[in-house]
Amino acid sequence: MNDTSLFVYSEELLAYKFNDEHPFNQKRLTLTLDLLKKHHAIRDDQIIKPRMATDEELELVHDRHYVNAVKLAGEGKLPSEKALNYGLGTEDTPIFPNMHEASALLVGGTLTAVDAVMTGKSLHALNLGGGLHHGFRGKASGFCIYNDSSVAIKYLQKKYGARVLYVDTDAHHGDGVQWSFYDDPDVCTLSIHETGRYLFPGTGTINERGQGKGYGFSFNIPVDAFTEDDSWLECYRAAFREVIEFFKPDIILTQNGADSHYYDPLTHLSATMKIYREIPKLAHELAHEYCNGRWIAVGGGGYDIWRVVPRAWSRVWLEMTDNDLSGPLSKEWLDSWQPESPVPLPREWDDMEDMYEPIPRKPEITEKNALTLEKALYPIRSSRQTSTSNEHS
Repeated sequence: MNDTSLFVYSEELLAYKFNDEHPFNQKRLTLTLDLLKKHHAIRDDQIIKPRMATDEELELVHDRHYVNAVKLAGEGKLPSEKALNYGLGTEDTPIFPNMHEASALLVGGTLTAVDAVMTGKSLHALNLGGGLHHGFRGKASGFCIYNDSSVAIKYLQKKYGARVLYVDTDAHHGDGVQWSFYDDPDVCTLSIHETGRYLFPGTGTINERGQGKGYGFSFNIPVDAFTEDDSWLECYRAAFREVIEFFKPDIILTQNGADSHYYDPLTHLSATMKIYREIPKLAHELAHEYCNGRWIAVGGGGYDIWRVVPRAWSRVWLEMTDNDLSGPLSKEWLDSWQPESPVPLPREWDDMEDMYEPIPRKPEITEKNALTLEKALYPIRSSRQTSTSNEHS
């Protein structure tokens, strides 16, 4: 296990809690960290506490009136009709006490990760409490109050003058981050997600390529419902490699939603733990190839908090620390949590081969995704062909 990585965590991150019935459940952080500890894959001196983001930092992205509205909502002082204008008090984003403080701490956790990497304290840093990619300038959306990735990218630009590649592998389109930098040529966003035809937020088509000076720096790969591992990974590997070669960033920020898994209750993809081994592996490799190792990772979606998220998120940390675990999960971890889990916990790090019935339209889905990938990467591929033909002419 190497010492080039830091893990941002404190129990205060669990205060980001809408209600007991809400699918967004930060108990996943506890389950993940406990799994790593039970496997002796993390030490206390590798864990750093998040700090609170200041209002000034939040306002790098968010409107001042919105930040004030969130504060008032958390104190029970925001009238409900006003709250709804800000996307607060909805079914997705209910109001809860001290929501500003809880949300600002998640953002501060990602900024803590940024400073750790950019000051050379660590090469990689992980804030699983972050990844709230649907938050907008003046509106909460899709379980996200403040958008920690957008704030972190603005902070990276302002404080460190960095060109940032943001890669989002959540099953839901990374809309809030994309729109924050849609006209900015120094930030490149790549989102691989389930098509928005049947899934929130309904955006993320291949035609969303940026605007103005930012045109050509926004990439979307909307894969078909029921996409399986091989097709998903084919899209991910090709897109990540070609986009990073085209953009040449100073740092990579990856959003690691764990909701593309077959078991996830909110999405319709059919991936297994196989993709969650490969996602961080490629990010790690490319960070060393292009960014002197600089890599920040955040969490995101993931609503099967028992069977999927702890294993998937552990993989990011295991990859960061060059640690590969397979075979059985810790008996101690299983014994601790099975009494509380509403479903039987998996016994192994990897999924069984025959976890679900064969998908009937597999060849058709695979072919469709290959075509989507081709169209999404067309601008890069065509310019490469043009420059190659110019060299030979």
